[in-house]
Amino acid sequence: MKSVRSCIGTLVVLVLFRVGEIAEACSCSPVHPQQAFCNADVVIRAKVVGKKEVDSGNDIYGNPIKRIQYEIKQIKMFKGPDRHIDVIFTAPSSAVCGVTNLETNGKKEYLISGKAEANGKMHVTLCDLIMPWESMSATQKKSLSQRYQTGCDCKITRCATFPCEITAPEECLWTDWVTEKIIHGPQSDHYACIKRGDGSCSWYRGAAPPKKEFLDLEDP
Repeated sequence: MKSVRSCIGTLVVLVLFRVGEIAEACSCSPVHPQQAFCNADVVIRAKVVGKKEVDSGNDIYGNPIKRIQYEIKQIKMFKGPDRHIDVIFTAPSSAVCGVTNLETNGKKEYLISGKAEANGKMHVTLCDLIMPWESMSATQKKSLSQRYQTGCDCKITRCATFPCEITAPEECLWTDWVTEKIIHGPQSDHYACIKRGDGSCSWYRGAAPPKKEFLDLEDP
């Protein structure tokens, strides 16, 4: 009987431990690259050349708050303040959405999006759009300069399961997950949700300004 109680006690401890782990895990809802661009305060192309842990004030108990500071070389700014960004900050652990795996040898280029803090510093999380520049499609790279910005008044609605539909003309239905079983599918890689002349929004693919190349997913 004691052995059974001991086993049950061990299981309870393990369950509670796992619950604690889950509670601390970072959770982000999938977003289309255009949404990530529109939600961000700052979007840049940069190389990472250094990394260190720094103190960032104290918590309510007086303990130091740690953050990772990345030193970067900005190549181009697509959105943000009229100045160069030299460092970005993130939480020290992926469990609290910190971005901890950027290569710091200065060889790889990244697209980095994030928030501007009150003191002018840039903060990034795992929920922001951060990806190697080489892995981006040609359409995504071109869209950073203007097309995504022109669609920021539109709303991209993610379809998790069929059936799904838009509820307003200003929405574009994002179906990569249900049609391709991946988040980074054709709509993510090759389309932007753009506002038309009548105020409605629709998917657009092409290098020229939107004219006829709209893809109305709500109209089969």
